[in-house]
Amino acid sequence: MNALVIFGLLAILMLTGMPISISLGLTVLTFLFTMTQVPLESVALKLFTGIEKFEIMAIPFFILAGNFLTHGGVAKRMINFATSMVGHWHGGLGLAGVLACALFAAVSGSSPATVVAIGSILLPAMVKAGFPNKFGAGVIATSGALGILIPPSIVMVMYSVATNTSVGALFMAGVIPGLALAGVLGGVTWYRAKKFNYPRQPKATWGERWQSFRASVWGLLLIVVVMGGIYSGIFTPTEAAAMSAVYAFICAVFIYRDMSLKDVPKVLLNSANMSAMLLYIITNAVLFSFIMTNENIPQALADWMLGNGLGVITFLLAVNIILLLAGNFMEPSSIVLIFAPILFPVAVALGIHPVHFGILMVVNMEVGMCHPPVGLNLYVASGITKMGITELTVAVWPWLLSMLGFLVVVTYWPDLSLWLPRQLGML
Repeated sequence: MNALVIFGLLAILMLTGMPISISLGLTVLTFLFTMTQVPLESVALKLFTGIEKFEIMAIPFFILAGNFLTHGGVAKRMINFATSMVGHWHGGLGLAGVLACALFAAVSGSSPATVVAIGSILLPAMVKAGFPNKFGAGVIATSGALGILIPPSIVMVMYSVATNTSVGALFMAGVIPGLALAGVLGGVTWYRAKKFNYPRQPKATWGERWQSFRASVWGLLLIVVVMGGIYSGIFTPTEAAAMSAVYAFICAVFIYRDMSLKDVPKVLLNSANMSAMLLYIITNAVLFSFIMTNENIPQALADWMLGNGLGVITFLLAVNIILLLAGNFMEPSSIVLIFAPILFPVAVALGIHPVHFGILMVVNMEVGMCHPPVGLNLYVASGITKMGITELTVAVWPWLLSMLGFLVVVTYWPDLSLWLPRQLGML
């Protein structure tokens, strides 16, 4: 009964158009003051201990690194490198977009940042080369979603905060699924380009490829800094985030010189605004999680499922449906912070590995970012292409269907996610 009251109140507040963070906070406070006898001291203590986690510090650092790279010319150099490698294949610029998104995702940790950085440069070039606007928009809007699956990923950090799962293990678990999904999206791009005979670029010489690689190597080295540092044990994921921010600053200002020191305060301010918004959501989500646990809602759900003989297959199917529906109305950070504390205990009770469950949630978030009405990538792509959301939805459907198929594979093949962290001794 209490679960219905909590979710009913949350749904009503969200339907009024209120931001999700404020809706969460009001729901928790209303329930606390009217329907429980929980002392406020314990609420304050839970709030303090809930956000006192070292991993949370990684979020502002990864945002700052992504902003330095987005405002600098790293994206353009990555696009040139990707185009030199695959531009001569069918739909070459589209394939270059998928590859560039995968590379930029590995240094930014954010899907909207990936769409902006790659899309604002590549989409006009694709239209100029003779590609339909819809084709380019479909490629970039869906490939940009790789930003939250290929590590480092801000959404993975949030899942770690919500469930106390190792961030390093999650990062490594996202590598193979991320590359596999990039391959799937690239396959759809190649097939459609061949089917409709879209233009191809002249084949680059090995000299041109070497030149484009040399130009982009400082940006690509950030992947080595973050992933190599975590795997080798030189620093933790949070320390890796701080290192990535410093490295991105040096790259943008002193190596590539795409930014002057006068531009740095603006980037810092933008990063602070975004970080404050996410930390406010986390704060309210911690309280929401406290209410859920205090009312024994996750435990009751686990007992009900186990008591009715519902197994892993049925549970995972239900999780996918719930998360895909939530993706219609909420953005990834909110979905993870609200649903992870509820679904995670049930998953653990059913014997599902916490890291596999985290990757499954992230792939669901990716799909949610590419479909209306709240698909963040659609809105970002709409701003770049000047296309309406309905038109963009039609444009992305071939890639979106392939992502749904990939979601099924990730859901029921745990080793796709778990093999690499196991090989690295992280599980």
